[in-house]
Amino acid sequence: MHETELHDLSDDADYAASQRQGSVSMQRSDSAKTSSSAEPEGAELVYVKDNVTIHPSQFAAERIGGRLMLIKQGACLLLTWIPYKGQHSKLSEKDRNLYTIRGVSFSDVRSIRRHTPTLGWQYIIVVMSTGLAYPPLYFYSGGVKEFLATIKQHVFIVRSADDANIFLVNDFQNPLQRTLSSLELPRAVVANGLSASTSISDPHPAENQPIDDGSVSGEVASLSLYNGRPRPKVHDPARDLSIQVLEKFSLVTRFARETTSQLLRESLNNGYGANERRDHSPHYHDYSYKPSTDPEKAPVEVPVVPDPLEFDKLSMVWGKPRQSPLGSGEWATFLDSEGRVIDSKALKKRIFYGGVEHRLRREVWALLLGYHAFDSTYAEREYLRSMKKLEYETIKHQWQSISAEQAKRFTKFRERKGLIDKDVVRTDRSLSFYEGDDNPNVNLLRDILLTYSFYNFDLGYCQGMSDLLSPILYVMEDESESFWCFVALMERLGPNFNRDQNGMHSQLFALSKLVELLDLPLHNYFKQNDCLNYFFCFRWLLIQFKREFEYEKVMSLWEVFWTHHLSEHLHLYVCVSILKRYRKKIMGEQMDFDTLLKFINELSGLIDLNTILRDAEALCICAGENGAACIPPGTPPSLPIESSLLYPQQDDVL
Repeated sequence: MHETELHDLSDDADYAASQRQGSVSMQRSDSAKTSSSAEPEGAELVYVKDNVTIHPSQFAAERIGGRLMLIKQGACLLLTWIPYKGQHSKLSEKDRNLYTIRGVSFSDVRSIRRHTPTLGWQYIIVVMSTGLAYPPLYFYSGGVKEFLATIKQHVFIVRSADDANIFLVNDFQNPLQRTLSSLELPRAVVANGLSASTSISDPHPAENQPIDDGSVSGEVASLSLYNGRPRPKVHDPARDLSIQVLEKFSLVTRFARETTSQLLRESLNNGYGANERRDHSPHYHDYSYKPSTDPEKAPVEVPVVPDPLEFDKLSMVWGKPRQSPLGSGEWATFLDSEGRVIDSKALKKRIFYGGVEHRLRREVWALLLGYHAFDSTYAEREYLRSMKKLEYETIKHQWQSISAEQAKRFTKFRERKGLIDKDVVRTDRSLSFYEGDDNPNVNLLRDILLTYSFYNFDLGYCQGMSDLLSPILYVMEDESESFWCFVALMERLGPNFNRDQNGMHSQLFALSKLVELLDLPLHNYFKQNDCLNYFFCFRWLLIQFKREFEYEKVMSLWEVFWTHHLSEHLHLYVCVSILKRYRKKIMGEQMDFDTLLKFINELSGLIDLNTILRDAEALCICAGENGAACIPPGTPPSLPIESSLLYPQQDDVL
């Protein structure tokens, strides 16, 4: 597969000419710097542009003017947009503040789209690495070229060969995807939550003063908190950045949100079932801004169209009750005298209905994930462990042997190591296995992820991988075995983290088709309310419900998924079963995208796993071949369990 050819902006005549404009912006920032005695050390305002406006709806009276700023702190470039105070608008100041963009790091930005309409103002759309986008920013006084030229001075940015108006940020021409921005906790939470008492002086006139004078130093202060050693952080799903990003996204009205949905539709229409997808694309309308929640108004329920499958009866007929976990005595009956699994299909079925006792997981998970073959003996498994341990140490030595001088010239390594170092210290720290300072298991988590970034250099490390590795290390309690089991899992889930996010898009599309098949009234409801992009299920799919259940229940759920009993895409039916369980509340309270997103996020920790698994089984059986046809080929996880990819290869592959 050929990589897309990218062009540096320096070969563009427009941008060569605009470098002088960027220099003017830099000079302006220097004057601001010298005029401020309260500026935090290392902070630099490198770009300021007034009259940059957001259009929440098609009504001119609701437009929100503001100031766009680029702030440099060390090696980090931040984007901030602050609405003006005292605007004459139909929207209240509180509602205008909902659109404030605070301290968005360009390390979390995937691309910038420039639009130049025949009539009207130029505008840009900032697309995050999650695939979501902020509302369009309209430049009433021009300045888009200057804005992009300033970014180029501080961040690696190239023009896409596929679309001259798309500028890719931090794209080093390989598939490395920093996607789990949606799972990175501290940076965005703090950047959106701090207030500061100091600010960089404004070089512009006093009129059109933005709301929150301390905005710039707030972003700077938030970064400086992480220049030192990161503090262990107890996992709290409510503070997850996936919620922060998605809730920010949900505040954008349907009119402004159409752009991001269009990005998803374009991606889907380039692949499997393009014509069919167009038939089911959401139809967008213009709406005036309405806050999605009002604590003083109780939701008014309306009559709900009955579930066409009579869901409760369906699960009673087909969804078998959950059994107790597989124990040692029963496990022994599945093995012959040399340790081979006699009937792997029967074993998987047993695990599907009851899971595994924790003390057996180390042995069973290695089989379910394909690290060991079901027909391998005790002796063969022990031999493989010893060989794989040597192979692991060889790969690990590749990054351990990098000297400080080499690291200075190895940008990719520094970036990945820095990201991993930040992520592992906030992964499941409330669990005793990972809690406390200088925890050796946290160090193992870091070493395994760094080694994986060298083993699979094309994919590297993406935020969210630490969430997937954590339970594996907790169960295996061995560095080498944890690594190879993680490799096996990533063979299935790796597409979730690709830069183009086709893996995620194909799952969201399949989920939409399954809901249409299994609950047409609910599908039509989502269609009428512009919810067919299913972004509210993004976190469920990305890390396999890791944040939705307690740790022990997550492990039980994963081992059910890994059996591939009934379907290798059972996780999609779990999504459908949750939505159907809450369909009456969703439809009865007339939830729009905003309130639905908030509602889904707040379900974390409240879903009954056994009930949902029973429902998912019933739905999978009911859907049958029609359900399988809804899922595009290659949709993760699509790797057969009986894979030989993890075993030593005899051929030399260069």
